[in-house]
Order: sequence, then C-alpha cells, then structure tokens
Amino acid sequence: MKASAISHRVFCLHADIKTDDLFEGIWPIPEGVSLNTYLVKGEKIALIDLIRDWTGAPGQVEDALKGLGLGFSDIDYLILNHLEPDHSGWLREFRAQNPRAEILATAKGINLVKSFYKIEDGLRAVKDGETLDLGGGMELQFFETPNIHWPETMVTWEPKSGTLFTCDAFGSFGTLGERVFDDEFSPAEHDFFEKETLRYYANIVSSFSLFVEKAVQKLSALDIQCIAPSHGIVWRKNPKTIIDRYVRYASYAKGPAEKEIAIVWGSMYGSTKQGLDAVIRGIEAEGVPYSIHRIPDENVSYVLADAYKSRGLLIAMPTYEYAMFPPMAYMLDIFRRKHINGKTVLRIGSWGWVGGAKKEYEAAIEPLKWNSLESVEWAGSPTAEEIKVLEDRGRELARTVSA
Repeated sequence: MKASAISHRVFCLHADIKTDDLFEGIWPIPEGVSLNTYLVKGEKIALIDLIRDWTGAPGQVEDALKGLGLGFSDIDYLILNHLEPDHSGWLREFRAQNPRAEILATAKGINLVKSFYKIEDGLRAVKDGETLDLGGGMELQFFETPNIHWPETMVTWEPKSGTLFTCDAFGSFGTLGERVFDDEFSPAEHDFFEKETLRYYANIVSSFSLFVEKAVQKLSALDIQCIAPSHGIVWRKNPKTIIDRYVRYASYAKGPAEKEIAIVWGSMYGSTKQGLDAVIRGIEAEGVPYSIHRIPDENVSYVLADAYKSRGLLIAMPTYEYAMFPPMAYMLDIFRRKHINGKTVLRIGSWGWVGGAKKEYEAAIEPLKWNSLESVEWAGSPTAEEIKVLEDRGRELARTVSA
C-alpha cells in the first residue's frame, strides 16, 4: 500500500486485512477491515498507532514507509492512543527494529505496554492536554478520552492540518484498497460503509455511548478538518458526517432510536414461524419498516446492529426443554452486555408438552428496562383465534413504535 497524504507532513499508512478470523474473536468481517496508522513529519518523526501481525499488515505498512523514503528505524516517537492488540500487537517487533523510539501513551496505556509486552524502558506517560514538539513548526497534542472503548484511550491532535487521530473512535469495518479518503468513494460505497460503521459501533462501541458523547463535547472546540481513525475511511472533506453519525448512534443508547422494528426469531419445527408470520402481517398493515433475522442462522453481529438502532423489537422463539430456545438465550445475553436498553418489545412463541420460556426470559430482560407488550404463547400450532390475536399484537407493536 502507498502512503496517502493528508497534508505535506501528515500521511495515512494503512493495511487491509482480509481474513476468515473474527474481529475480537467474536465479530465476522467478511469484507475485511483496515488497520490505519499515521506518520507526522517535523524535524522528528512520529508514528501514531501501530498494527498487529495480521495477514501481512507490517509488510504493508513497511511498503508505505518505503514510499516516503523511510523505515521503522527512522521513527522517533511511537504514539499509542489505544493499547488493544490490533493497534499494538506488533510492538515487540517494532522495538526490536527501533530500540531508540520513545513510546507515548496515557499513564494507564503505559501500564498496559508493561503488562502486555514486558517493555519497561523508553516509555513516557502523557497527560491530558500535554503537547509534543516535533520541531519544524509541527506539534501534537493529546486528549484523554477514556472508555472509547478501553479505559486508557486518548486521541492525538495535529493543529496545522486540523487532523484528529481517533483510533477506534469514528471507525468502521471494511477494507479500503488504494483509496482512503471520504471524497474518493462513490455514494454506493458510502452506503456500504455506513452499514459497516453502524455494525462496528453496535458491536464494539455501543456499551460506551455515554463516553462517546462526553468525548465529542470535550473536543468540540477544535477546528477539525480531518478525522483519522484506525479502522475505515479517513474523513478529510466532510469530517462532520462521521462525527454526527457517531453522535446519532450514541443517542440510541438512551433513546429514542429509529421508528422501526428489529425481528429476531428462531423456530424448531415451524410452529413459532406460523405465529411470526401473523405478527408480521400486522406490522405491515401499519406500514412500519422492519428488519428480520433468524437465529442461529445469522451471526449475532448483524442482529445487534439492527436491534441497536431500532425502537421496537419482536422476539419470537419456542420453549426448549422447559426454558428459552438456546440461541435466543445467547442473543439476549449479548443484548444485556451491549446495553440494548429501553426498547418496546413483543415476545411470542410456541411450546410443546409444557411452557417454561417465560420465567427465564423475564429474568434475562430485567436489566434492559424494556417496555414489554403482553406476550403471546400457544401450544403446538396456533389456532385461528390465536392467529388473529397475533396479527392484532403486531399492529399494536407497530403503532407503539411509530407513535
């Protein structure tokens, strides 16, 4: 990959990761992900954020450095905004090639350098608002932004180009190829990245939405001309687009979300599916948009994205061995972990010889503070009367969501 110039002294060096590996060991990335690192040149040279040795990422970044007439040994400062291993996993190898570079991070970040990588020397803990003079009129400033999405995180500000290096904040799934800037992608490509940004946010950042809002407020006085995250598009033309998008996503955590319904369903032998079809007819009669996800066929990553942005949820599952359908139990645990709170929810489902899902379900959703409509359960296949009740309940859910 070649280096992409943000200014004549600031460059994006990125590696495209295409793999069957799961991001964080959980989330699928069928369209890959980029690992972006940045070089700032003054009289001294700073590299902002690193990579891990993942599908040849170090070689891709090394090639970009060579295009600038540089190598890893030329770096004077390595700035680690965030110590998660996708941004620091190659640190020992970097240190072996360049033992003189000073490593900068927050105090909590420096502790992670020591515990993760057993490096003790050449470290500097920087404080909120502290600056680093690179010479030649180039200066960097550091702002702590804890819990986006680890406690040690910070962002780095380069005022001459107006570039904010944000690491995981304002990131996205998806590889970039030979283009990195927002004004280089087509509307169709932006639609793709918007979906992958929402999925990235719901999967990675949603638990920390309060801290996203705090960080945006804290940094609002900066004259930001470019948002440079460590995953995804570099926003040099319309940085406000990605900032506003993240602010909107953060707002979903406390509501209101979009006036639509995310349907999450599973069925063993088709009885729950019959009831689900009736509820969907009721939703469609009210004209409320919906997304639909069958589990366990569909990965939780995609379910989470639509559930996070939607005001309403429809949970459809059978009773399984006196308890919840196991894939739904897992899904609800993820909802709890990712704070899918404050939704308007309808639960439906069939049972065979006896019910039992209700007790476990109600315990699982208690922390989520959902507005639950009256559930509908039935034995075996639904009767005509039960189908009518289900259609009516679908209309009720839709009207409540759209109100």
